[in-house]
Amino acid sequence: MPGNRIKQHPILEIPTRKQISFTWKGIPMEGFEGETIASALIANGVSVFGNHPKDGSPQGIFCANGQCSQCMVFANGMPLKACVELLKPGMVIAPANALPELPNVLVVPPAADIPIIDIPVLIIGGGPAGLSAAIELGKRGVNVILVDDKHRLGGKLILQTHRFFGSTDAVFAGTRGIHIATRLEKELQKYDSVQIWLNSTCLAVFSDHKIGVLKDGSQYVLINPQVVLISTGAREKFLAFPGNTLPGVFGAGAFQTLVNRDLVEPSRRLFIIGGGNVGLITGYHALQAGIEVVGLAEALPECGGYKVHKDKLVRLGVPVFTSHTILSANGKERVESVTIARVDAGFQAIPGTEKTFACDSILVAVGLEPVNELLTKAIDFGYKVFAAGDAEEIAEASAAMFSGKIRGLEIARYLGVELGEVPEVWYHTGEILKSRPGMVKSTEEPRIPAGLYPVFHCTQEIPCDPCASICPKGLIFIDHQDIRAIPAYTGGETNCVGCEKCITVCPGLAITLVDYRKDPDFPIVSIPYEFNYDVTTESEKVTVLDTEGTVLGDLEVVKVERVFGRDHTIIVKVRAPASIAPRIAGIRSKELNQTQPMNQYVQVIPDEAIICRCERVSAGEIRQLIRAGYRDINEIKAITRAAMGACGSKTCNSLIHRLFRDEGITTSEITEQTRRPIFIEVPLKVFAGITDKREEGS
Repeated sequence: MPGNRIKQHPILEIPTRKQISFTWKGIPMEGFEGETIASALIANGVSVFGNHPKDGSPQGIFCANGQCSQCMVFANGMPLKACVELLKPGMVIAPANALPELPNVLVVPPAADIPIIDIPVLIIGGGPAGLSAAIELGKRGVNVILVDDKHRLGGKLILQTHRFFGSTDAVFAGTRGIHIATRLEKELQKYDSVQIWLNSTCLAVFSDHKIGVLKDGSQYVLINPQVVLISTGAREKFLAFPGNTLPGVFGAGAFQTLVNRDLVEPSRRLFIIGGGNVGLITGYHALQAGIEVVGLAEALPECGGYKVHKDKLVRLGVPVFTSHTILSANGKERVESVTIARVDAGFQAIPGTEKTFACDSILVAVGLEPVNELLTKAIDFGYKVFAAGDAEEIAEASAAMFSGKIRGLEIARYLGVELGEVPEVWYHTGEILKSRPGMVKSTEEPRIPAGLYPVFHCTQEIPCDPCASICPKGLIFIDHQDIRAIPAYTGGETNCVGCEKCITVCPGLAITLVDYRKDPDFPIVSIPYEFNYDVTTESEKVTVLDTEGTVLGDLEVVKVERVFGRDHTIIVKVRAPASIAPRIAGIRSKELNQTQPMNQYVQVIPDEAIICRCERVSAGEIRQLIRAGYRDINEIKAITRAAMGACGSKTCNSLIHRLFRDEGITTSEITEQTRRPIFIEVPLKVFAGITDKREEGS
């Protein structure tokens, strides 16, 4: 099928899928069965899904998670979010260029009887935390309903092609996220006491201790649980800058969804804003999919994500601009370029430091905030409620899995099923897994000038132990009491057997193997590599680099090893001079001349930045009211319609609070807005018990 499809990937298999036809604005197009409308449109080169009725601004996909409303289209006459609605054969799709007309209802249907289901435990969210908790409860025979709004379990795990950090014993460290999701799902399916409700959404938490759920997208039910576990994960923070709503400005989750789940290529040239783990990892995923990463800007003096993630990007030729911020996304109908500038100690842009880069997409990865509306209401109404994963505290997925495991055991104890205490070591492990990146330590080059041994290029304290766990001879040491320590090789020049398991299991691709045995002057260096369509044959030359991306030379490839058991990580072996062999950390797979800035600067006006995407309310409009003395967000809503759009203020509320902070207004002076009782929009026909089948026959 022609279009923006990923046809080759070093990690993901390209499946055979059934092709189906649909129309967009009357134009025949082809898509695949099981993919969303948004993915099918983007694969056919459509980036503008409609125009906002307020000012005609182009609208496109942003979150790909149903959290915002930027991807609204009319499908068979119904307004739907293209990012979550599945494509159907013969579907007639049109842009949402105006507000939909309400149907002329002549007879009001009676409300349907609402089923009430009693259950000991309701888990809301089937990501790593919810799955892990459900498994612990399932082991103990506790009756559970697990509700998730997606078509399969796993949450963000199903988007993660990289290997996970953390503890091998506790949370599958060294395994790719996509495979962890499958393992957890298969484990959960063993337990008959756990009901799994997919494509189902928790709509509201009520004061009578019943929770409204839209089951399978068609039936409204009330669940009466004894205990509720909220494991709803996190949503990405929005960022205010001129052009921030242009099609081509993506959240990181949306980009990963399109690329890694749907195998759609949404971009040719990507620029990343944000140097946390999310931005760094997504940049690597883009490169694996054959998408050029033009650069990455981070406002802090150093990237906040793991150094090994940053090192991978640098070695692949991606320039990282620390102490820089985005000034604007530029373009008419979609992103055409991005302008960044250096910031001072107060994070203000420094005039004269602007750079503009040609790109067609901008990835916004500036942090996460908990999806905790349901948790807040449950606490307010006195539920027995637990929280796990990002809904409780933002951390890595490994920490989410372990927190879910702990919550599952705590819930079992509360119900009287599990009488033992939660092991104290679990809480200790949980805190370690949640820890932020630690100190970067300088390391000396190995002193073994002969034999065979691994070289560790990870110098930052992070929770990670796969290399120590997998070494068959126990020659790699990491303190099992605190796996944040940097690994150390404890063997001699003849102890290592050269199995290369430590190389291929390392999540940071930060271990190489140096073999002096045949030629001490020109040892063989084994390098992990996940771009198997770039290096394919022996005798070709590759550019090798050190940890920081410094070019060490062009060396001849003597062997390329592809072993099925290594889960798509290949080993590239090069012959290197002994003087540089221990310093070699990776291979460059792209040229640097594609990432030079353009000879132009686009002037920006910060007040034009959009705060409320749904209602197109700018920072200037809200700032003017704050300066006029308004402190009640409900009043700001009434005047500007900010936070009144289809997303229910999920993307703009934190930005409104930031505007208050920028104006020197403390949180205690602000009156928070009244939240909607229904957190996710749902057709009224559901409450009347009207199904599509009944509608067709009426």
